[in-house]
Amino acid sequence: MPQVLTTDKVAIHYEVHGSGADTLVLLAGQANSSRWWDAVRPDFETTFRTVTIDYRGTGRSGKPDTDTYSTRGFASDVVAVLDHLEVTRAGVYGTSMGGRVAQWLAADHPERVSRLVLGCTSPGTPHGVERSLEVSRSLAQRDAESVRQALLELMYSPAWLATHPGPYNTLGDPAMPAHARRSHRKASARHNSWDVLPLITAPTLVVHGTDDRFNPTANAALLAKRIPDARLRLITGARHAYFEEFRDVAGPLVRKFLLTGLPTT
Repeated sequence: MPQVLTTDKVAIHYEVHGSGADTLVLLAGQANSSRWWDAVRPDFETTFRTVTIDYRGTGRSGKPDTDTYSTRGFASDVVAVLDHLEVTRAGVYGTSMGGRVAQWLAADHPERVSRLVLGCTSPGTPHGVERSLEVSRSLAQRDAESVRQALLELMYSPAWLATHPGPYNTLGDPAMPAHARRSHRKASARHNSWDVLPLITAPTLVVHGTDDRFNPTANAALLAKRIPDARLRLITGARHAYFEEFRDVAGPLVRKFLLTGLPTT
């Protein structure tokens, strides 16, 4: 089982797929393992060698019950994997919390990131736009099935759900222990990259769905304005899991940018 041991002795599981000359790191959302990418990863494997990881606390990685969970720390774990694979420079595509991790990766390790794609993400508090109280309440219900249904409706449109019965890999890692789940929530909530965003030098594409209420669409413009020369593309009608439901739009858009630096219009 491919793993690397971090400096604080946590085993991070990773997977490598594809046979492209260039490496692409795919970073998943909060409390999710690398399975987040299962539905769309094949779209990139003919062009890139993809690297996915299970964040600490998820999948087959270590799950320490310690205060070592942060978006910046997750970025350091990614660097440990890249070092182990002897990858000096890679494209990075992060969605949701993975986009927050990707921001730190690009800001703290600019020499390691060739091109950067930030999907359905935000700069965090206090500058980011928070989800509405209504959405927060829907996710704080006591009934687990009600929370699952609320999350599904935030991720996908009703039309998609009616024709795609699952399984869904974007609803969180069901095997996560409670302490790791709490730590992921805290890590995402504490994220604040505002001051370092202007330091990002990698060509950057910001992608977001116009109907995203889970991570409000207004965050996309904030990121695109804050990161030098960043490009912004909104996908009409898409919710949080735009990369899966609107795969035929998002996949080519991201691939072209990663290859050329020029997104499709």
